[in-house]
Amino acid sequence: MLGALNRNDHSPIPHANSIDWKWTIGRNLKNYNKQLQKLIPERVYFYSRSQRTNNWTVIVDMDQSGSMAESVVYGAVCGAIFASLPALDTRVVAFDTEVVDLTEKCGDDPVDMLFGVQLGGGTDINKSVAYCEQFISDPSRTLFILLTDLYEGGDESQLVRRMADMVASGVRVICLLALSDSGVPSFDEGLARKLAALGIPCFGCNPQKLPELLEGALRGNDLQALATRLSEKK
Repeated sequence: MLGALNRNDHSPIPHANSIDWKWTIGRNLKNYNKQLQKLIPERVYFYSRSQRTNNWTVIVDMDQSGSMAESVVYGAVCGAIFASLPALDTRVVAFDTEVVDLTEKCGDDPVDMLFGVQLGGGTDINKSVAYCEQFISDPSRTLFILLTDLYEGGDESQLVRRMADMVASGVRVICLLALSDSGVPSFDEGLARKLAALGIPCFGCNPQKLPELLEGALRGNDLQALATRLSEKK
């Protein structure tokens, strides 16, 4: 076994288990190369010591209905960045009333990828969550990010049951009501309260805060406290 992380010191010795995700992602978001369709880090930051860990599965499930236009563009870019990180097994899914798995296209330009997808209309969140469940092999090492304003046109009761089962199994679940420059969401407050009662934080987020969100979630930080802290930041 390797020693515990020393978060006060960075190491020049590269090791996948000791990556400082917050610093690495935050300092390289500006380096997404559209022509190469890759995130090209100027530098990857490593902690000086690390304990052995397994890879995480990160599922980004994005509502592509009209009201989420700005959020889903940012979501696609972030999903592509996550997919470029070898320590994360990333799935990227888009939906309205239909579901499209974009994972294999994450190497493409995220914006072109999204606008090239022809979905129908309306919103069926429950259908997309059901699709994403197949990718959960180790719930305790899975982070599920649902990007939607929660205006459900499908089976809301079944959606709540699915989300409750996901949380009970050990999946870390976050609902981003908006991923935009303002970070201010318009959303279904009733459904948000039901999910919050399950322990699922529902909040809007500025894209610049996403590295901190990802780092905190993967480290096992309390999700509600993390959401509150990020929501309060200007």
